[in-house]
Amino acid sequence: MTTDTSEKGLETLIMRHMTGTDGLAPKDGGQVAEAPVPVGGSGWFAGEAGSYDRAHALDSAQLFTFLEATQPEEFRKLNIGNYKDTKDIARLKFFARLSSEIAKRGVIDVLRHGIKHGALSFDLFYGTPSPGNDKTALLFAANRFSVTRQLRYSLDETRRALDLCLFINGLPITTFELKNSLTKQTVEDAIEQYRRDRDPREKLFEFGRCMVHLALDDHEVRMCTHLKAKGSWFLPLNQGWNDGAGNPPNPDGLKTEYLWKKILTLQGITDIIENYAQIVEEKTRRRGKRG
Repeated sequence: MTTDTSEKGLETLIMRHMTGTDGLAPKDGGQVAEAPVPVGGSGWFAGEAGSYDRAHALDSAQLFTFLEATQPEEFRKLNIGNYKDTKDIARLKFFARLSSEIAKRGVIDVLRHGIKHGALSFDLFYGTPSPGNDKTALLFAANRFSVTRQLRYSLDETRRALDLCLFINGLPITTFELKNSLTKQTVEDAIEQYRRDRDPREKLFEFGRCMVHLALDDHEVRMCTHLKAKGSWFLPLNQGWNDGAGNPPNPDGLKTEYLWKKILTLQGITDIIENYAQIVEEKTRRRGKRG
């Protein structure tokens, strides 16, 4: 997909704030990445589209880097020979297990409680550190919060790319569609793009695979937790203004920059995972149903 200049400008603005980079530097995808302290930005790593495993909806470089740094003995026992080899049997088995657990339990539960893989157990996220506990502080700092720009998510090469996707330790949590009212495209066009172009049968868009899908422009933000093609329902994620809808004027920038400056902080996302995000189980008479 050729993205217009204004959308690219909004992508760049968000990427620079979150990662300190444009997120466009060429890299050799699929390798375990270095894990330096991010320079600039608000603590997010710039992800690499080439390390995204489309079949399992996972970022292999971020996932392997996290596991090798935090659980080296368990990770070694996986016996994954080559991180870049998508046909490596051990890698395929582990990814299949992790992907199936996310499908069954949802990404929130997997982040909170980790997974078992045969005799091995893996943590997938380390939460808010206890005050004065250096060990938990180091573990929290080892989490890899990453954002990938122009993510080609589909096994079908003709599918378009997502504007942005957020990951925690290689597990996707949030997708973005961005628009800019200066080009006469608004949040409504972003919502329509989700409804028309984002097939909920795609792995990344399956229910529970991400926490939320965000449509936004420079004025408003809308969110959806369950994509259903034309039936997708988006709710406002705005601050409100003058006892009404929308967002207040921002003399220092865009009306919607509170999203990436206040909500999408490392601690903000952690707080949502630990205390707010959940999948509610609703059962009908005929069959159980998650909603």
